[in-house]
Amino acid sequence: MAGKPRPMSQIKQMIRLHRQGYAIKAIARSLGISKNTVKSYLFKIGEAKLDMDELLSVEDPVLEGLLHSGNPAYRDPRFEHLKEHLHYFEKELKKMGVTRKLLWEEYKSTYPGGYGYSQFCYHFSQLSNSARGGTMVLQHDPADKLYIDFSGKKLHYIDRDTGESVSCEVFVACLPYSNYCYATALRSQKVAEFVEAVDRCLWFLGGVPRSLVPDNLKSAVVKSDRYEPDINRCMEDLANHYGTVVVPARPGKPRDKSAVENHVKIIYTQVFARLRNRRFFDLESLNEAIAACIGRLNQTRMQNRSYCRQERFISIERHLLGELPTERFQLKYYAELKVADNGHIFLKRDRHSYSVPHIYRGVKAQMIYTEHMVHIYVRGKQVALHRRSLAQNGYSTLADHLESTHREYSRRSPDYYIDRAARVSL
Repeated sequence: MAGKPRPMSQIKQMIRLHRQGYAIKAIARSLGISKNTVKSYLFKIGEAKLDMDELLSVEDPVLEGLLHSGNPAYRDPRFEHLKEHLHYFEKELKKMGVTRKLLWEEYKSTYPGGYGYSQFCYHFSQLSNSARGGTMVLQHDPADKLYIDFSGKKLHYIDRDTGESVSCEVFVACLPYSNYCYATALRSQKVAEFVEAVDRCLWFLGGVPRSLVPDNLKSAVVKSDRYEPDINRCMEDLANHYGTVVVPARPGKPRDKSAVENHVKIIYTQVFARLRNRRFFDLESLNEAIAACIGRLNQTRMQNRSYCRQERFISIERHLLGELPTERFQLKYYAELKVADNGHIFLKRDRHSYSVPHIYRGVKAQMIYTEHMVHIYVRGKQVALHRRSLAQNGYSTLADHLESTHREYSRRSPDYYIDRAARVSL
């Protein structure tokens, strides 16, 4: 029985014919198999003292296990030798320039009676696969997580003025329950652009999942750690604004965020490939094309599924998402600065000064500023609020913040003195 095993249904027919008294030659002719095959199976049954009634009553896989109990190759001493040295071979194969051919040559030089090259590669692959951990099917709850990542490859657009090709990062996010996905192109992975992309994604979904799961990229995680990663403060601000939490993926090579990893691969075929022959001249037109591709992807029926991503998202998941706030998130910047003797704080980023009540001169204050507003705090109390100004070397001053003498002086002007002189001369 060194050849390919016969179907167990045919073996059961052979057993029945044998029990009915048919000769080996007649059985072989009736079933269309060789006489030696019939002899070998009957010999196997007799040698193992197997009960034919029991063999006829069991299911085909059980019968196959009884008649083909293991591959004799795995009882070969050469196999045991290869198994003992598996860890060494796997370690060496990771080194630069090392191939299976080279490992086999070294293997044969130390163990001349070993496998030939093809058998060496076959058993090495079998042992490596069995030693490697398997994968697990993860069950995701609807509206529970939003996985976030960047694609490894980049898209491009052409600068109209210079003719240069400008590379763009591609932000990818997906809800693992419905596989509903989102993608957009960014100029870089800087914090401001990354946070804006997450913000746009949440408004695209029309709701907020219970947690955001970014990869351990610098835009989201300052310091990666298996148990207590340091989350970027801007990412925490965004999560607090939308009433969710940030739970970064485990560092290294996590296998529990395969949903977004698979979607990155899908983006390559559904977006990158479809746009490969198109030319774009600004980021906005590129993102419009990406949005069209993503819309088509979400509305395409999934393989081996009776629904598309959008159908599953709308019917089951969307109404479970948290409500969006009334206002969009604005990126916050933080600074701790000393109030100058003139009662102002100088924001070096804008080269602009903002007033603080004069009683806080010389005190350190915390400044939190967004795109439009500047908030100033001293000892946990907000003491000033200004509209942000980009006028360099300028001052934003509120009269109430000045000392009485300074306030009085600031009110004086040529008109003030003319009016006063007119009153005196009367």
